Amino acid sequence: MEIRKLLVANRGEIAVRIFHACAAEGIATIAVVAPDDKGSLHVREAGEVVEIGSYLYSEEHIRAAKQAGADAIHPGYGFLAENGDFAEAVEAAGILFVGPGPEALRRGGDKLEAKRSAAAAGIPVLAAGEPDELGFPLMIKAAAGGGGRGMRVVREPNELSDALAAARREAKAAFGDETVFFERYLERPRHVEIQLLADEHGHVYSLGERECSIQRRHQKVLEEAPSPAVDDDLRELMSAAAIAFAREIGYRSLGTVEFLLDGTDFYFLELNGRIQVEHPVTEEATGLDLVALQLAVARGEEIADPQLRLGRHAVEVRLYAEDPVDFLPQAGTVEGLRLPDSIRVDAGVAEGDEVGVAYDPMIAKLIASGETRADALGRLGVALAQTEVEGVPTNLPFLRWLVSHPMVRAGRTTTAFLTEYSPLSAVPARLPEGPWAQPWRLNLPAPAPSAAPDPDVSSHDHRHTGEESSLTAPMPGTVIRVVVAEGDRVEARQPLLVLEAMKMETPVVAPYGAVVRAIHVAEGDRVAGGAVLVELAD
Repeated sequence: MEIRKLLVANRGEIAVRIFHACAAEGIATIAVVAPDDKGSLHVREAGEVVEIGSYLYSEEHIRAAKQAGADAIHPGYGFLAENGDFAEAVEAAGILFVGPGPEALRRGGDKLEAKRSAAAAGIPVLAAGEPDELGFPLMIKAAAGGGGRGMRVVREPNELSDALAAARREAKAAFGDETVFFERYLERPRHVEIQLLADEHGHVYSLGERECSIQRRHQKVLEEAPSPAVDDDLRELMSAAAIAFAREIGYRSLGTVEFLLDGTDFYFLELNGRIQVEHPVTEEATGLDLVALQLAVARGEEIADPQLRLGRHAVEVRLYAEDPVDFLPQAGTVEGLRLPDSIRVDAGVAEGDEVGVAYDPMIAKLIASGETRADALGRLGVALAQTEVEGVPTNLPFLRWLVSHPMVRAGRTTTAFLTEYSPLSAVPARLPEGPWAQPWRLNLPAPAPSAAPDPDVSSHDHRHTGEESSLTAPMPGTVIRVVVAEGDRVEARQPLLVLEAMKMETPVVAPYGAVVRAIHVAEGDRVAGGAVLVELAD
């Protein structure tokens, strides 16, 4: 089927990326825009624009596609990208869906069903069940989506109730489904994923792996291909497992099978039935255009074996409007923006644009490649030094620190990296070697990672007005819960209220035992960063 006109049911940098791919093939493009997002860059990059009520309303995307005469819809990532009902509704409307079929999305997108399918295909999976069966620590995960939303690590039974409620609220806000499940938690694994490409003619190919272990708030901040921890033999085993899973659920289109890697043992984590944020590192490492391949599959073309060759090493970092230490999202106008021209940059924001509180605060992805891993990291470091953002706080200082860190340069990071090395902390003069390179305790199991201050429980501690009794908002957001009343006595670290920004929740807690003197906000209020929320008295 020919694609002449395509609507992207998304926003930001991924919409811009898809528009550019369509332009290269002569495909006309349509952007959709929510009422609170009319200044977004993707609106200016499309051939046509249709206003919709929300990016989460499937019927609005279909209405916009029919109104503009689109014959295809690309869902991008996030929002409805992995929603089987959306894919089915698009197809029922006679519009081509650029992605997997509805049934494969349901089987792969539901994390619990995906685990069952993986086990049926003979792939190792982490145990899931009830907390009393799994023990602690455990992970709470949203069944309907990923990206860090609806996820909580619970180390003690007394933390379970609040963590469960918060995970359900986040999942509902992000995916429209509050279903969560419990899973065994590994302390120091690597996060390695296999990029798949499958057509409707029965071909399923592995396009190699990506290393995505460095994460904050369960969201990736640096990705690379190939992984420094994966050799040819392990790559073949992990690729075979990913292909087996795709065949088990009848998958087509681009997709990513994520694994936790513990030494040479790997465990199925989840399927991302969509294009990934980090797809550029695979493109740069292999020379393939993944969006073009995705469009070809959607047209029903038979895809020849790409004959995978990881000819270069590629590394990507995500430039966010967020605090560089506690990673809390920030908002404001990008008054100045200088992005490097020496490497690939996929931007979703331009100078003069507003970064609000309703959507992901990503400004751009910076992707460097080289003949070797050291070359790629070196080029990325130079590019970050050239990058400038004015008007809104960003994680740029953190990214510069990260790319120069000896653990990153040595390729020895795990998912615990940012708990063992606090952001912007002093860089060790030398790395531990031999038995000292792993956490240890005499005659006892290795301890849990020693966490840096957790933004989920200490977000406001260093953001007061100068009076110890005043607690302020650590970032712009919406007050979704007030859990105390004026006159209540509270203990140190007790939650007072919960802020939501970018569909992520941040509790504001008491820094010491006190009495609640005044509450200046109510549930539903939108507040600016630095706004006084609660006053405490001894």
